[in-house]
Amino acid sequence: MTDVVVLDYGSGNLRSAERAVARTGVNVTVTSDLTAAAEADGLVVPGVGAYAACMAGIAEIDAGPMIAERVAAGRPVIGICVGMQILFDAGVEHGVETKGLGLLPGVVDKLTAGRIPHMGWNTVEAAEGSRLLDGLAGERFYFVHSYAANDLPALAEAGARVTTAAHDRPFAAAVELGPLSAAQFHPEKSGDAGYALLRNWVAGL
Repeated sequence: MTDVVVLDYGSGNLRSAERAVARTGVNVTVTSDLTAAAEADGLVVPGVGAYAACMAGIAEIDAGPMIAERVAAGRPVIGICVGMQILFDAGVEHGVETKGLGLLPGVVDKLTAGRIPHMGWNTVEAAEGSRLLDGLAGERFYFVHSYAANDLPALAEAGARVTTAAHDRPFAAAVELGPLSAAQFHPEKSGDAGYALLRNWVAGL
């Protein structure tokens, strides 16, 4: 049976992520055990709250090298919400820059919009050839965030498939680069569309 670990580093909707992934029919474990996380068929990196706090949690259990090694070895990882954001080079919140994991290029910063946070359901423009969004054209997903990966050209230059959403201006709603996948929205809160996206990710494990 396919094994998926939801990484517990002190941040994230762990149980809701666990239930959502388990719905796809895989065996899911929530743990901070780095050996289990390294050996699982798929790794979910959740995250809610502040960028710096999430990075501090990652550092506390020394999970950064393990995540990087998984990606380098071609082993699937998906980041969700702030779990997506910390995959980037850095994040800037309240004028303070925090170093990220550096697995995706660019800096996560504040949304340029008249209304912040961006909260609620929104459609996305799926990247051409996206595996995550396969069969999900026109579906809506649930967002709750004030910061995002806004440097779309940097991601395109790196060869990433970038699915966008717009909140006044476009931002990266999902990213796929080799074994690395990420979603700014919450699949676990996005009903059947979120389930289908996770099912697509699991199918690639």
